[in-house]
Amino acid sequence: MRNTPTRASNLPMVLVGLCLASVAPLSAQQPAGAAGGVPRSADGHPDLSGTWDNGAGIDFVRPTKEGESVCIFGCAAGAPPPAAGPAPRQSSPQYRPEFAARVADLDKRQVQEDPVLRCVAPGVPRIGPPDKIVQRAGEAVFLYEDVSGSFFRIVPTDGRPHPTNNEPSFLGDAVGHWEGDTLVVETKNFNDQTWLTDNGAFHTADLRVVERVSRTADTLEWTATVHDPAVLAAPWELAKRVARPAGVEIVESPPCIDRSLEHMVDDSHHTNPR
Repeated sequence: MRNTPTRASNLPMVLVGLCLASVAPLSAQQPAGAAGGVPRSADGHPDLSGTWDNGAGIDFVRPTKEGESVCIFGCAAGAPPPAAGPAPRQSSPQYRPEFAARVADLDKRQVQEDPVLRCVAPGVPRIGPPDKIVQRAGEAVFLYEDVSGSFFRIVPTDGRPHPTNNEPSFLGDAVGHWEGDTLVVETKNFNDQTWLTDNGAFHTADLRVVERVSRTADTLEWTATVHDPAVLAAPWELAKRVARPAGVEIVESPPCIDRSLEHMVDDSHHTNPR
């Protein structure tokens, strides 16, 4: 992490507004009829429905006022250093040698190049586990309250194949199926305008991501594996994320307004625990 001062004016204004959302209280409530076990829907599959606190967000942001500016971290006034969020620190995807320089350059210039800092959807798997799941027979809907806005993904689970006539998109086309009590979601048909994670991890339009979502009585477990052999030396397996029921409902994200370019001071950038 760079220890240079980073000003809020370097980042979209939505970042400061969202820092409080990541510390929502947890609730031990379980769906009716759980009886201490895994709740199940009418078709017998585990019911993944609920609002989940998955440890994402920007918990490291601790703004302090310095004159007319707001300092995020590394501040002269002695703001606390960034704190690691509850999300596990991820490994980095391993690129083929010929792409290492490009990744390093994008990492160095994150403020200028990161799509999320331009109000673009984070993409998959960078967006992480869903903040809310609405499940019914043959379908699950994933809802997200993220740094750059509110997003949704519709995941058919009724056996249909991937669509063949959709335009490539930031979040791709998802299709799910059940393997025992685990929902397996395969997503493809991405554009190439997002990153896999922070720090310059670009991908191609051939990206394919496989997520696995399972549930205990009071936790949701999420893993993802990234396949993009055109640029990656091997599939990238993300560390498991564990979410717990949230005590508050998700709300509409504030509008993401990119105001960084006209106020950019230096090349410093943030780290993100997701």
